[in-house]
Amino acid sequence: MRIAYFGTPALAVPTLRAIVEAGHDVALVVSAADKRRGRGSALQPSPVKAAALELGLAVTDRIDEVLELDPPAQLGVVVAFGRLIKPHVLERLQFLNVHFSLLPRWRGAAPVERAILAGDEVTGVCLMAIEEGLDTGGVYRRAEVPIGPDTTADELRAELVDVGTALVLDVLANGLGEVEPQSGEPVYAKKIDPSELQIDWRRGAREVHRLVRIGNAWTTHRGRRLKVWRTSLQPSGEGIVVATGSGPIEVLEVQPEGKPRMPARAWANGVHWKPGDRLGT
Repeated sequence: MRIAYFGTPALAVPTLRAIVEAGHDVALVVSAADKRRGRGSALQPSPVKAAALELGLAVTDRIDEVLELDPPAQLGVVVAFGRLIKPHVLERLQFLNVHFSLLPRWRGAAPVERAILAGDEVTGVCLMAIEEGLDTGGVYRRAEVPIGPDTTADELRAELVDVGTALVLDVLANGLGEVEPQSGEPVYAKKIDPSELQIDWRRGAREVHRLVRIGNAWTTHRGRRLKVWRTSLQPSGEGIVVATGSGPIEVLEVQPEGKPRMPARAWANGVHWKPGDRLGT
Protein backbone atom coordinates (compact mmCIF):
# COMPACT_ATOMS: atom_id res chain seq x y z
CA MET A 1 0.00 0.00 0.00
CA ARG A 2 0.97 3.64 -0.44
CA ILE A 3 1.17 4.99 3.10
CA ALA A 4 1.47 8.34 4.85
CA TYR A 5 2.93 7.81 8.32
CA PHE A 6 2.29 10.14 11.25
CA GLY A 7 4.39 9.80 14.42
CA THR A 8 6.80 11.63 16.66
CA PRO A 9 8.48 9.85 19.65
CA ALA A 10 10.80 6.85 19.76
CA LEU A 11 7.94 4.43 20.44
CA ALA A 12 6.56 5.21 16.96
CA VAL A 13 9.79 4.23 15.20
CA PRO A 14 9.47 0.39 15.26
CA THR A 15 6.13 0.47 13.43
CA LEU A 16 7.54 2.77 10.74
CA ARG A 17 10.53 0.49 10.22
CA ALA A 18 8.32 -2.60 10.08
CA ILE A 19 6.06 -1.04 7.44
CA VAL A 20 9.07 -0.21 5.27
CA GLU A 21 10.60 -3.67 5.77
CA ALA A 22 7.29 -5.25 4.73
CA GLY A 23 7.65 -3.54 1.35
CA HIS A 24 4.97 -0.89 1.59
CA ASP A 25 5.47 2.47 -0.10
CA VAL A 26 5.78 5.10 2.61
CA ALA A 27 5.20 8.17 0.47
CA LEU A 28 5.52 10.72 3.29
CA VAL A 29 6.32 10.82 6.98
CA VAL A 30 4.75 13.62 9.02
CA SER A 31 6.34 14.38 12.38
CA ALA A 32 6.84 17.22 14.84
CA ALA A 33 9.04 20.15 13.89
CA ASP A 34 12.65 20.10 15.03
CA LYS A 35 13.16 21.26 18.61
CA ARG A 36 16.07 22.57 20.60
CA ARG A 37 17.27 19.80 22.89
CA GLY A 38 20.21 19.25 25.20
CA ARG A 39 23.22 21.40 25.89
CA GLY A 40 23.90 24.06 23.31
CA SER A 41 20.22 24.02 22.36
CA ALA A 42 20.91 22.78 18.83
CA LEU A 43 17.88 21.95 16.74
CA GLN A 44 17.23 18.20 16.80
CA PRO A 45 14.74 16.12 14.79
CA SER A 46 12.13 13.98 16.46
CA PRO A 47 13.01 10.26 16.69
CA VAL A 48 10.54 9.47 13.89
CA LYS A 49 11.97 12.15 11.61
CA ALA A 50 15.51 10.90 12.29
CA ALA A 51 14.45 7.34 11.40
CA ALA A 52 12.64 8.53 8.27
CA LEU A 53 15.72 10.37 7.03
CA GLU A 54 17.85 7.29 7.73
CA LEU A 55 15.41 5.22 5.67
CA GLY A 56 15.50 7.74 2.82
CA LEU A 57 11.86 8.75 3.20
CA ALA A 58 10.30 12.14 2.49
CA VAL A 59 9.47 13.88 5.77
CA THR A 60 7.66 17.07 6.77
CA ASP A 61 6.10 18.77 9.77
CA ARG A 62 3.20 20.13 7.67
CA ILE A 63 0.15 17.88 7.90
CA ASP A 64 -1.46 19.37 4.79
CA GLU A 65 1.42 18.15 2.59
CA VAL A 66 -0.18 14.72 2.69
CA LEU A 67 -2.94 16.14 0.47
CA GLU A 68 -0.38 17.17 -2.15
CA LEU A 69 0.95 13.65 -2.81
CA ASP A 70 0.74 12.47 -6.40
CA PRO A 71 -0.31 9.71 -6.60
CA PRO A 72 -2.19 10.13 -3.32
CA ALA A 73 -1.67 7.98 -0.26
CA GLN A 74 -4.17 5.17 0.27
CA LEU A 75 -3.99 5.24 4.08
CA GLY A 76 -2.64 7.36 6.89
CA VAL A 77 -1.12 5.37 9.77
CA VAL A 78 -0.87 7.27 13.06
CA VAL A 79 1.26 6.21 16.04
CA ALA A 80 1.74 8.67 18.93
CA PHE A 81 1.65 11.67 16.61
CA GLY A 82 0.70 14.14 19.32
CA ARG A 83 -1.12 16.62 17.09
CA LEU A 84 -4.72 17.02 15.93
CA ILE A 85 -5.51 16.18 12.32
CA LYS A 86 -8.06 18.67 11.04
CA PRO A 87 -11.39 17.74 9.41
CA HIS A 88 -10.42 18.81 5.89
CA VAL A 89 -7.59 16.25 5.96
CA LEU A 90 -9.76 13.53 7.51
CA GLU A 91 -12.28 14.04 4.71
CA ARG A 92 -9.73 13.26 2.00
CA LEU A 93 -7.64 10.45 3.49
CA GLN A 94 -8.61 7.39 5.50
CA PHE A 95 -6.68 7.10 8.76
CA LEU A 96 -5.77 4.25 11.08
CA ASN A 97 -4.68 5.19 14.61
CA VAL A 98 -2.78 2.82 16.91
CA HIS A 99 -4.15 3.43 20.42
CA PHE A 100 -2.65 1.74 23.47
CA SER A 101 -5.75 0.71 25.41
CA LEU A 102 -8.92 -1.34 25.03
CA LEU A 103 -11.29 1.40 23.97
CA PRO A 104 -13.47 2.98 25.21
CA ARG A 105 -11.45 2.51 28.42
CA TRP A 106 -8.62 5.04 28.64
CA ARG A 107 -9.32 7.44 25.83
CA GLY A 108 -6.86 10.29 25.82
CA ALA A 109 -3.23 11.18 26.36
CA ALA A 110 -1.91 8.74 28.99
CA PRO A 111 -3.63 5.36 28.59
CA VAL A 112 -0.61 3.26 29.63
CA GLU A 113 0.09 5.22 32.80
CA ARG A 114 -3.57 5.42 33.82
CA ALA A 115 -4.07 1.68 33.34
CA ILE A 116 -1.16 0.97 35.71
CA LEU A 117 -2.26 3.56 38.27
CA ALA A 118 -5.77 2.09 38.28
CA GLY A 119 -4.44 -1.40 38.94
CA ASP A 120 -5.80 -2.80 35.65
CA GLU A 121 -4.70 -6.38 35.05
CA VAL A 122 -5.33 -6.23 31.30
CA THR A 123 -4.95 -3.54 28.66
CA GLY A 124 -4.33 -3.79 24.94
CA VAL A 125 -4.11 -2.17 21.53
CA CYS A 126 -6.89 -0.90 19.29
CA LEU A 127 -6.54 0.07 15.64
CA MET A 128 -9.18 2.72 15.33
CA ALA A 129 -10.62 5.13 12.82
CA ILE A 130 -9.94 8.80 13.53
CA GLU A 131 -12.87 11.14 14.09
CA GLU A 132 -13.08 14.69 15.36
CA GLY A 133 -13.95 13.41 18.85
CA LEU A 134 -11.25 12.28 21.29
CA ASP A 135 -10.55 8.61 20.50
CA THR A 136 -14.19 7.98 19.66
CA GLY A 137 -13.70 6.23 16.29
CA GLY A 138 -14.70 2.68 15.48
CA VAL A 139 -12.22 -0.16 15.95
CA TYR A 140 -10.80 -2.37 13.16
CA ARG A 141 -8.57 -4.61 15.27
CA ARG A 142 -7.94 -5.13 18.98
CA ALA A 143 -5.66 -7.33 21.03
CA GLU A 144 -5.37 -7.79 24.79
CA VAL A 145 -2.09 -7.52 26.71
CA PRO A 146 -1.79 -8.52 30.40
CA ILE A 147 -0.24 -6.12 32.92
CA GLY A 148 2.03 -7.89 35.40
CA PRO A 149 2.15 -6.75 39.05
CA ASP A 150 5.63 -5.27 38.56
CA THR A 151 5.42 -4.24 34.91
CA THR A 152 6.64 -0.68 34.35
CA ALA A 153 5.09 1.76 31.92
CA ASP A 154 8.16 1.57 29.68
CA GLU A 155 8.02 -2.24 29.60
CA LEU A 156 4.29 -2.28 28.92
CA ARG A 157 4.58 0.37 26.23
CA ALA A 158 7.27 -1.63 24.44
CA GLU A 159 5.07 -4.73 24.44
CA LEU A 160 2.08 -2.74 23.19
CA VAL A 161 4.19 -1.32 20.34
CA ASP A 162 5.13 -4.86 19.27
CA VAL A 163 1.50 -6.00 19.37
CA GLY A 164 0.29 -2.85 17.60
CA THR A 165 2.90 -3.21 14.87
CA ALA A 166 1.77 -6.77 14.17
CA LEU A 167 -1.83 -5.58 13.91
CA VAL A 168 -0.87 -2.79 11.49
CA LEU A 169 1.03 -5.21 9.24
CA ASP A 170 -2.00 -7.53 9.24
CA VAL A 171 -4.28 -4.68 8.16
CA LEU A 172 -1.91 -3.57 5.41
CA ALA A 173 -1.65 -7.14 4.10
CA ASN A 174 -5.28 -8.20 4.43
CA GLY A 175 -7.36 -5.04 4.42
CA LEU A 176 -9.16 -3.10 7.13
CA GLY A 177 -12.28 -5.22 7.22
CA GLU A 178 -15.39 -4.12 9.09
CA VAL A 179 -15.19 -1.38 11.70
CA GLU A 180 -16.94 -1.96 15.01
CA PRO A 181 -18.30 0.92 17.09
CA GLN A 182 -16.88 1.23 20.58
CA SER A 183 -19.06 -0.36 23.26
CA GLY A 184 -19.07 0.38 26.97
CA GLU A 185 -18.57 3.26 29.36
CA PRO A 186 -15.79 5.65 28.26
CA VAL A 187 -12.98 6.26 30.74
CA TYR A 188 -10.57 9.12 30.11
CA ALA A 189 -6.80 9.06 30.54
CA LYS A 190 -5.79 12.65 31.18
CA LYS A 191 -2.15 13.62 30.87
CA ILE A 192 -0.07 12.94 33.98
CA ASP A 193 0.40 16.18 35.89
CA PRO A 194 3.86 16.59 37.46
CA SER A 195 2.22 17.09 40.86
CA GLU A 196 0.84 13.53 40.66
CA LEU A 197 4.34 12.08 40.62
CA GLN A 198 5.21 13.11 44.18
CA ILE A 199 4.99 10.04 46.42
CA ASP A 200 2.62 10.29 49.36
CA TRP A 201 3.91 7.62 51.73
CA ARG A 202 0.62 7.75 53.65
CA ARG A 203 -0.99 5.92 50.74
CA GLY A 204 -1.00 2.15 50.55
CA ALA A 205 2.06 0.21 49.41
CA ARG A 206 0.30 -0.96 46.23
CA GLU A 207 -0.57 2.61 45.25
CA VAL A 208 3.01 3.74 45.84
CA HIS A 209 4.32 0.78 43.82
CA ARG A 210 2.01 1.62 40.90
CA LEU A 211 3.11 5.25 40.92
CA VAL A 212 6.77 4.25 40.84
CA ARG A 213 6.09 1.89 37.94
CA ILE A 214 4.87 4.69 35.65
CA GLY A 215 8.24 6.47 35.93
CA ASN A 216 9.62 9.73 37.36
CA ALA A 217 8.03 9.32 40.80
CA TRP A 218 9.84 11.36 43.42
CA THR A 219 10.09 12.08 47.08
CA THR A 220 12.45 14.10 49.28
CA HIS A 221 15.22 13.25 51.71
CA ARG A 222 16.64 15.92 54.02
CA GLY A 223 15.02 18.57 51.85
CA ARG A 224 16.43 17.38 48.53
CA ARG A 225 14.50 15.70 45.73
CA LEU A 226 15.04 11.99 45.23
CA LYS A 227 13.55 10.07 42.30
CA VAL A 228 12.38 6.54 43.04
CA TRP A 229 12.69 4.23 40.05
CA ARG A 230 12.05 0.76 41.41
CA THR A 231 10.23 -0.70 44.41
CA SER A 232 9.09 -4.11 45.56
CA LEU A 233 6.07 -5.23 47.56
CA GLN A 234 7.99 -8.29 48.73
CA PRO A 235 11.09 -7.11 50.61
CA SER A 236 14.23 -8.99 49.57
CA GLY A 237 16.83 -7.29 51.72
CA GLU A 238 18.46 -5.69 48.67
CA GLY A 239 17.09 -2.18 49.22
CA ILE A 240 15.77 0.03 51.99
CA VAL A 241 12.41 -0.58 53.65
CA VAL A 242 10.04 2.37 53.97
CA ALA A 243 6.72 2.51 55.79
CA THR A 244 3.51 3.30 53.89
CA GLY A 245 -0.10 3.67 54.92
CA SER A 246 -0.68 -0.07 54.58
CA GLY A 247 2.67 -1.57 55.51
CA PRO A 248 6.27 -1.60 54.30
CA ILE A 249 7.60 -1.29 50.76
CA GLU A 250 11.16 -1.89 49.66
CA VAL A 251 12.86 0.85 47.63
CA LEU A 252 15.37 -0.73 45.24
CA GLU A 253 16.58 2.00 42.86
CA VAL A 254 16.78 5.77 43.28
CA GLN A 255 18.27 8.85 41.66
CA PRO A 256 19.50 11.79 43.73
CA GLU A 257 19.49 15.29 42.23
CA GLY A 258 22.25 15.70 39.66
CA LYS A 259 23.35 12.06 39.82
CA PRO A 260 22.65 8.87 37.86
CA ARG A 261 20.29 6.11 38.93
CA MET A 262 21.75 3.81 41.54
CA PRO A 263 20.82 0.97 43.90
CA ALA A 264 18.93 2.33 46.90
CA ARG A 265 21.24 0.51 49.31
CA ALA A 266 24.32 2.22 47.78
CA TRP A 267 22.59 5.60 48.00
CA ALA A 268 21.58 4.94 51.63
CA ASN A 269 25.16 4.05 52.53
CA GLY A 270 26.38 7.26 50.88
CA VAL A 271 24.00 9.48 52.86
CA HIS A 272 24.57 7.46 56.04
CA TRP A 273 20.98 6.26 56.25
CA LYS A 274 20.07 5.29 59.77
CA PRO A 275 17.03 3.74 61.48
CA GLY A 276 14.34 6.37 61.85
CA ASP A 277 15.38 8.28 58.71
CA ARG A 278 12.42 9.18 56.56
CA LEU A 279 11.46 9.98 53.00
CA GLY A 280 9.00 12.76 52.23
CA THR A 281 7.62 15.32 54.62
